[in-house]
Amino acid sequence: MKQRIIKVHPADNVLVALTDLQAGEEVIYLDNKYILVEAIPAKHKFAIKDIPKDGEIIMYGVLVGKAQSYIPIGGLLSTANVIHAANSFLTGSSHTDWHKPDVSKWQGQTFNGYHREDGSVGTANYWLVIPMVFCENRNIEVLQEALVKPLGYGRKKTYELKAQQLISKIKAGGAIDEVLYTEIEGETARSSSDKLFPNVDGIKFLTHTGGCGGTRQDSTTLCGLLAGYITHPNVAGATVLSLGCQNAEVKTLQEEISKRSPNFSKPLYILDQQKTGKESDLLEQAIRQTLAGLMQANNYTRKPAPLSKLVIGLECGGSDGFSGISANPAIGYTSDLLVTLGGSVILAEFPELCGVEQNLIDRCLDKNNAERFAGLVSSYSQRAEEAGSGFYMNPSPGNIKDGLITDAIKSAGAAKKGGTSPVTDVLDYPEKVTRPGLNLLCTPGNDVESTTAEVGSGANIVLFTTGLGTPTGNPIAPVVKIATNTTLYNRMSDIIDINTGTIVEGDETIEQAGERILDYVVKVASGEIEVSAVRHGQDDFIPWKRGVSL
Repeated sequence: MKQRIIKVHPADNVLVALTDLQAGEEVIYLDNKYILVEAIPAKHKFAIKDIPKDGEIIMYGVLVGKAQSYIPIGGLLSTANVIHAANSFLTGSSHTDWHKPDVSKWQGQTFNGYHREDGSVGTANYWLVIPMVFCENRNIEVLQEALVKPLGYGRKKTYELKAQQLISKIKAGGAIDEVLYTEIEGETARSSSDKLFPNVDGIKFLTHTGGCGGTRQDSTTLCGLLAGYITHPNVAGATVLSLGCQNAEVKTLQEEISKRSPNFSKPLYILDQQKTGKESDLLEQAIRQTLAGLMQANNYTRKPAPLSKLVIGLECGGSDGFSGISANPAIGYTSDLLVTLGGSVILAEFPELCGVEQNLIDRCLDKNNAERFAGLVSSYSQRAEEAGSGFYMNPSPGNIKDGLITDAIKSAGAAKKGGTSPVTDVLDYPEKVTRPGLNLLCTPGNDVESTTAEVGSGANIVLFTTGLGTPTGNPIAPVVKIATNTTLYNRMSDIIDINTGTIVEGDETIEQAGERILDYVVKVASGEIEVSAVRHGQDDFIPWKRGVSL
């Protein structure tokens, strides 16, 4: 019989239900018997000691909450009897010793990527078309309509066909619930034989709502993010549309590009609408120059590269009570493997590190990074409090329903994505990763804002764990979706790539799952596997305005 409960850390005073447990049921863990005083839904927690009012709730070995009222042994932890609480943190001596995993299996292994002149290696080869300001969004959309299908990058609109079948039935006087239309899986990409430029994975058209209004800091930060995408190893070149009078000035973009790539040599075409004049002239020039750039981008082909050239973003969204037990520690082990091989990983979502700050501070290789991380977290938390939305308000209704009832519980599990390796660098949004190892990047917990930021900082693949299911993707980097539980994996198989519910079910260890994920990543990086988000054209892109976003 498979285990029905689990204790995450020896110091914990709660157990996690792996399946629905009934009131009055007796459960046994390590020869200790517990009588449940109420039903415990799967993924939720129950007390294994009497916890008095104001008593501490310990999970993952850290403080994650305090009891608002007495919780008896076998009692359910809920928002009615637990409030958020977390330990304070101080910078001090570091503890950076760690047990490196065995990576002999991957020594000398390579992936086939796109080698750029600056030494970076892409896992894909895209051309970008981006606006400096929201005023140019319509022109970006016009260019998209003009170029995508003629160049062979359009997706077959299978849902259009379904809608047409239904509309035809209605026109004929029929009821739509009687329509028996042809079953079609969904939108599919055109084959490489349809593409004029077969070595270019696609043209990505990014739109946003920034570039003018707001604060100058927002505009400068946006320029930094766009520069991160233009200089990204998955990008061969870019076409940029500027109105001409916006706060996000072209010279600022060029300065941000130089910061990230001092010897920048990719084809980059910047067009100013106010200088050009007629819209038709602007768009004709943009089409001509983009086609010229695509001809250059098509000269790149995949070649072997060491795994140390991988930069992996670590992300979670739609988390559940199993996230910190299965998927997050699994990719944490993947992170440790890659760091040992000389690669880089990015742990972001600072509101979701609440309660584990001390552990990360202690893992910083130098005092400056420890102090910078503490300062970024403290100032971010203070801004949130001033806006009336502290980090304790981070868990979503879906998180809470699935057992993540305090921010500290959610955070302690979320931090598992970063594995156990030392912190080599601490970055503020939208700075670029320049050091191998574990990098901490200040971003919100919002799935798309954080994923957008990680890719802007250099992630050429993102590992994204989810317990509830989310379609999040990115325009230029493959986002690998990893389910925390088998039920989700089976229910939403069209958007999920990997299942780690095997860990919860006892069929696989965290280490085995982490190794399996790294093998999968190498195939994705080589273009051998197209992940679900890429297949569906899930091109989510949301820049973060440096206000309070949890």
